[in-house]
Amino acid sequence: MIQETDLKQLKEKGISTKALEEQVKRFKEGFPALKAERPATLTDGIVPLSKESIHSFKDLYQNEISNELEPLKFVPASGAATRMFKALFQFVENPEDLKSLDDKHPVKEFIDNLPQFAFFKALKKFFPDNNIEAPEERESLAVEIISKVLNPDGLNYKFLPKGLIQFHRYPEESRTPMVEHLAEAAKYAQTKNKTANIHFTVSPEHLDLFKKELADNLSSIQQKTGVNFDVSYSFQKAHTDTVAVLPDNEPFRDENGKLVFRPGGHGSLIENLNDCDAGIIFIKNIDNVVPDSKLQLVSDYKEALGGLALDIRNQVFDFIQKLEDGLSISLISSIRKFLKDKLHTDLPGNLADGSLGEQGAYLLHFLNRPIRVCGMVKNEGEPGGGPFWVRNTDGQETLQIVESSQLDLNVPEQKKIFEASTHFNPVDLVCITRNYEGKKFNLLEYIDQETGFISEKSISGKTIKALERPGLWNGAMANWLTIFVEVPVETFNPVKTVNDLLRTAHQPK
Repeated sequence: MIQETDLKQLKEKGISTKALEEQVKRFKEGFPALKAERPATLTDGIVPLSKESIHSFKDLYQNEISNELEPLKFVPASGAATRMFKALFQFVENPEDLKSLDDKHPVKEFIDNLPQFAFFKALKKFFPDNNIEAPEERESLAVEIISKVLNPDGLNYKFLPKGLIQFHRYPEESRTPMVEHLAEAAKYAQTKNKTANIHFTVSPEHLDLFKKELADNLSSIQQKTGVNFDVSYSFQKAHTDTVAVLPDNEPFRDENGKLVFRPGGHGSLIENLNDCDAGIIFIKNIDNVVPDSKLQLVSDYKEALGGLALDIRNQVFDFIQKLEDGLSISLISSIRKFLKDKLHTDLPGNLADGSLGEQGAYLLHFLNRPIRVCGMVKNEGEPGGGPFWVRNTDGQETLQIVESSQLDLNVPEQKKIFEASTHFNPVDLVCITRNYEGKKFNLLEYIDQETGFISEKSISGKTIKALERPGLWNGAMANWLTIFVEVPVETFNPVKTVNDLLRTAHQPK
């Protein structure tokens, strides 16, 4: 399987021959399907926040900031914008008469509403001899207009990452998601000294473009917010790439005989997160941003989630300290009550009647791990994962974010459980990654390696299989202390297609 010529390639990527063999073995054996016990709901695992608790947790968070807590905003931003423009690509390849298309056809909707997009002003410069303000003119030039949106001789959006597409219009400017994340960080993730630390994971080919976008906008956004920004970047690490294989599980090779590797999915970013160190870390996807006029609600809930994470942290640290000082029946009872009330779990059944020493040792191990508070929105048909109860290898029920690909939906019971889910994962996380001694956890120790999945792809017309590592907020965080909290759907405004930018949330007030 492994050839002599492969060794240099593996060395360059930092992948051992053993790791490659394990990946191929995983293709052959697959991943065990996760078994969901039931969906997490508002009465069973998801915490609703009252107005009073929002104020209380916001106060706690702001007090911690005034006591030198340093937050960090972590933004996965390496995704290309290609999928945003899928319908436009198809139209350019096979043009149709717009008059023959339904009003809701994505291309018809795009051309009809073109002036509402933040990039319209920049696009107009490529049509000095045409009035593309006029609907009839736009219809007649649809192919040319879309080509200028996508191609290098225009806006070049087929190459740019999603973070550098102009999303929002303001009277004096247009902003990309990257700049909106700066504005958002200024609202809730600044230090006592008015500095906001933000980390973007980007693709190497886009790094200079991100740096230019920052340079072009830094002075303006600092002036508007009164906040300084410390921005850092990282790439998905080469050694987290996974080999592609043919349907018979033999490694796929290119025309030069070299092994073909693919990025291992967003789960690979757990290594980037592991390199970050802060008192509290907010995680949010690059495309989930709103204009300034709609930012207050987002900020309120972010601070509330931060306060809740710190409240859980403080109680956990206090219990760990007491466990180290000595055991007592009352202490074990207090911790079990905390587990039931705040973490919605308890000792595994086999330990419920165990000795004081056994229970204490288990609880010390169980509590001493990273903490995540995850916002959840009511499921309104968005694709993706959701909150479920899953039993771990100790027999203990745990809260997990589960994707449909992790379940065997051919099992009627599992399909029924999945379809009964009431909430959706918007990727709205607040993380505590330091332990009670102030030392950073090694996050790689808390991954459930059995939660990856295999997908089918196509390369140069050939069907291949790809290996996805345990997802960043799925299996990569499976062994963290987890709290699910309901947040308003208004705080979740992703942009999956370009026409999503026409939604009220992304339009000027």
